[in-house]
Amino acid sequence: MPEYLNIIILTCLAGLCIPVGGMIASVESIRPYWLEKELRHFLIAFGGGILLGAVTIVLVPEGMHNLTNSLFAIPILLLGALTFFFIERQLGLKRRESPQLMGMTLDFVPEAIALGGLVATGSATATMLALLIGLQNLPEGFNAFRELKEQNNNNTKKTMFIMFLLVPLGPIAGLFGYYVLAGNEAVLGSIMLFASGGILYLIFQDIAPQSKLKRHWGPPLGAVFGYALVLFSNMLVGHS
Repeated sequence: MPEYLNIIILTCLAGLCIPVGGMIASVESIRPYWLEKELRHFLIAFGGGILLGAVTIVLVPEGMHNLTNSLFAIPILLLGALTFFFIERQLGLKRRESPQLMGMTLDFVPEAIALGGLVATGSATATMLALLIGLQNLPEGFNAFRELKEQNNNNTKKTMFIMFLLVPLGPIAGLFGYYVLAGNEAVLGSIMLFASGGILYLIFQDIAPQSKLKRHWGPPLGAVFGYALVLFSNMLVGHS
């Protein structure tokens, strides 16, 4: 199979987990109500744990490696956080905040770029990375669904249409990494670190506060499970 076709298939499958998560979330109610509330907050925290894991285990180490541990990594990471602070502030002024959607996109795009770079170098870990991206996109798609639905006047069809539009971002980013960034490790590393700064900002500004429930311990455990999932996936990649 041609490498470019392999990238398209892997990134499309990973991206399709976004609307699949949305379809699961489109189930209007889970009874009893406390279970629905607990599950929603658990999945918000689970997605936050996955994002934190992706930053600390995948994006930052790979980004630092590609920059040969240069001190320039610090201002690049801070620039990412400041940029997404500015973006969220502008969206907030227009009442269009979407922290779950932003976090999902921030995670999906740079990892798809990295996937393209891995295929270009002939790495055997590309398939496992695609699996990891898909596992991340499922809970993130679930959490982003209701966020988007509220913005679209509770129109489920319009919301799902938007989520399906996000799927092509994967192949576009993957092919970009394959054809443009495969031989430019510094730029690829900078993209990963820039995204990491934005993801960290979103986790502590929006996702973590949304996950909290009084007198409930499930959501914090969800964050730990999400982080453990990324750690486990990274261990599988390291031993493959």
